[in-house]
Amino acid sequence: MQKFLIQAMITAAILSCQPPKPQESEPMKPQKIVVYQVFTRLFGNTNTTNKPWGTKEENGVGKFNDFTDTAMEEIKKLGVSHIWYTGVPHHGVIGDFPEIGVSSDDPDVIKGRAGSPYAVRDYYQVNPDLAVDVTKRMEEFEALIERTHKHGMKVIIDIVPNHVSRHYEGKNNPAGVRDFGADDDTSVEYARDNNFYYIPGEAFQVPEPKNGYQPLGGEKHPLADGKFDENPAKWTGNGSRKAQPDFYDWFETVKINYGVRPNGTKDFDELPVGADSLDWKAHYDFWQGKDVPDSWKKFKDITQFWLTKNVDGFRFDMAEMVPVEFWSYLNSHIKMTNPEAFLLAEVYNPSLYRDYIHKGKMDYLYDKVELYDTLKHIMQGHGSTDNLVPILEGLKDIEHHMLHFLENHDEQRIASPEFAGNPWKAMPAMVVSATVSTSPTMIYFGQEVGEPGAEMAGFGQPSRTSIFDYIGVPQHQKWMNGGKFDGGQLSDNEKALRNYYSEVLNFTRNSSALMGEYLELHSYNRKQNQAYTDKTFAFARWDESQKLIVVTNFDEFQSVKTTLKLSPELLKEWSLEKGEREIKELMFGKKRTQLRVADAGAEIDLVLGPWESAVFEVK
Repeated sequence: MQKFLIQAMITAAILSCQPPKPQESEPMKPQKIVVYQVFTRLFGNTNTTNKPWGTKEENGVGKFNDFTDTAMEEIKKLGVSHIWYTGVPHHGVIGDFPEIGVSSDDPDVIKGRAGSPYAVRDYYQVNPDLAVDVTKRMEEFEALIERTHKHGMKVIIDIVPNHVSRHYEGKNNPAGVRDFGADDDTSVEYARDNNFYYIPGEAFQVPEPKNGYQPLGGEKHPLADGKFDENPAKWTGNGSRKAQPDFYDWFETVKINYGVRPNGTKDFDELPVGADSLDWKAHYDFWQGKDVPDSWKKFKDITQFWLTKNVDGFRFDMAEMVPVEFWSYLNSHIKMTNPEAFLLAEVYNPSLYRDYIHKGKMDYLYDKVELYDTLKHIMQGHGSTDNLVPILEGLKDIEHHMLHFLENHDEQRIASPEFAGNPWKAMPAMVVSATVSTSPTMIYFGQEVGEPGAEMAGFGQPSRTSIFDYIGVPQHQKWMNGGKFDGGQLSDNEKALRNYYSEVLNFTRNSSALMGEYLELHSYNRKQNQAYTDKTFAFARWDESQKLIVVTNFDEFQSVKTTLKLSPELLKEWSLEKGEREIKELMFGKKRTQLRVADAGAEIDLVLGPWESAVFEVK
């Protein structure tokens, strides 16, 4: 602990306590994308009560209007280009809204009190909890979109094609739009144009609770009776075909039918051979005149609706559970409306990555299963940087499409004891994640100030910030400082952490080399240099105007003092003149060292403290 405090004080002294300004010069194009994921319901909540299963009156709830001009400007200063507003579409929630004729959802099929953002109840409206005036909730979101754009950032929202709420109720459908399931033949398990799969002859039964679970924590509620009227029962969102799904199934949702028969065969036209090499315009042309399942059309209409609201892109939940042909259809229609639309998908099966990128026309996928999982292992102190080399090599052909992150709403907070227990442990991983490829970088709100996700909110366990309940986010609230958004309640250590993130993200946004070439130096140094260990990771990034050497030290206790060797492959690429020259560290601008180039090779004198990183520019 003493070592950490000393190191944090040193870091705080090096870094200004004011947020760093973006570089003065005009940024080079193309730029790295930086996504700021924010859980919209939690962002502006200043209430610190944090009662388990607390109501919004007790624990508070954030609003669209909490994203003020000041908040926007501070988010932008962090280096952000896109904001992903999580939980915008109207999803299941406990509580009545008589002003708009919306009744409470049933606690027996709702997770938490505030409900899952991935159990959407009405795709043509926004969550009423997020509005100051619920009768003008869409207008308040439209104003947020406009505010975001005014501050030079783009807007992403969630679309969840695999499943919807068990209580889907389209009260705001545009003229001519039929509700999900309205025209289904419920007497059969499957029909191509049914929106749902059914279990004929059986009624839905609420799952048997486990581990002492009670809806709303046991609070009495007129609808909390262990029953939910659904007859016949529908398949559950994760694919369970039981009338009574398991407690750990996605029991609050029902699965959408895309024309995939129960035996897995496809009841629609498949893409032609070579479709993976065709652009989205050719994919759009392919689907013209094709008879596609009804659910395809419904989600096409939904995304087009949000595009008319000037939303700039979508994050697609559990995309791999939906056939890739549907994505070709949907994404090509989106791109026809907005060729610059940002399309991000949650896909966890590496064997499917290329299909969803090349055939499904996704712009970006989560790099969770390989890069994130490996970096997490290293951050926790029992992983090797040797494992990064084959991962990065294996994704080389699609590296631009693999979005990098260290936190999101599904993952444990870095600062939680269950992950790393100390947010500073993430700094080497953050540098690698943000600089190792041309892909977008994403951070989750509160990550930049060390939020540990320690609250017992209701549904679920600590280590993840709850997405199911009304709760405050303490570290984030300290940065909010009652709506001033100036970090006024943060300690010097916490300010230093946020400034570190800002330095890294702003650097990536303004470095042309990070949109250029990559060559790892790790393997060469592991063979040639005994002082270079598997707690260090080094690589080169360059384009025609900038050459960079990036080095990180993941070791918590030991400094790195060595001579970093540049590989023959890099020397051939860079054609460096012989001799000795001083090179400067760019990301933080505090370190200088010597680069020596001779017939025998090139090397850099290197000293890095625990958890320290450096980005040297070679001229």
